[in-house]
Amino acid sequence: MTSPWSTHTVELLPDTVRKRFRPEANGDPAREWRALTLLDRFAPGLAPRPISSDGGVITMSRLPGGPLRGAALTPGQLDALAAAVDRLLRAVPADVAARLPRRRWDVAHTVAAIRARTRSAAPPEEPAVRRALAEGMRWLAKSEPDLRGSGLAATPVLGQADGNLANFLWDGSAVRVVDFEDSGRSDRPYELAELVEHVSAWVDPGAVLDHAGFVARFELSSAEARRLLMCRRLFALLWLVFLTGDPGTERGHPPGTASRQAGRLRALLA
Repeated sequence: MTSPWSTHTVELLPDTVRKRFRPEANGDPAREWRALTLLDRFAPGLAPRPISSDGGVITMSRLPGGPLRGAALTPGQLDALAAAVDRLLRAVPADVAARLPRRRWDVAHTVAAIRARTRSAAPPEEPAVRRALAEGMRWLAKSEPDLRGSGLAATPVLGQADGNLANFLWDGSAVRVVDFEDSGRSDRPYELAELVEHVSAWVDPGAVLDHAGFVARFELSSAEARRLLMCRRLFALLWLVFLTGDPGTERGHPPGTASRQAGRLRALLA
């Protein structure tokens, strides 16, 4: 999950990347190193190759290509993005993934953050945003047990835990994945939901991820499809809370982003 707060700095070298975590990163280097090591073993080439870990500094190989964020994706890019995400979510065997710590911003973390922020923040000024937030909170009160239960029943995977399209690099033929500082045990619908509902998928002018086309590239069971919708609603609600409860988050996006997010949430709840 991309948060409004940075926990690290990145130094780009000709062939390597040095990622230096701040002391308050709360274990992020261990999560990143663990994920890179697992992917180097089970899906080599999909993510940076881990080179060294020294305290709060991780050195990894530098991948070719540029971020997918900020432009309308071509059908070929959408194919490559789906292929990379599918490979990522299938790479680590389920028995290995089951032993990983839960990813950050899992259901419990997300629900707690939503409730804490709505209690501490002033109500949104715009009526349509207030209505969407109220509808979302009513839905959450009814759906939280199902969200938790369906997650327990899902097959465990290594979740990258950051759906920002800037973390998916296109080199002209393939997509590779970076940024695993929040990674951990997750499930496929939850990871797909985070990516399609991430604000980076639609906020940039002229760059809107075809979420229906993206999801259609995955074969989902009926249970997975049902959980995907629930998780999309959860992430849409979280982003609305971010955008209305943290002025810094709203200022980082074009005017009207919170109103557009309110419309997205209401559409998903309909």
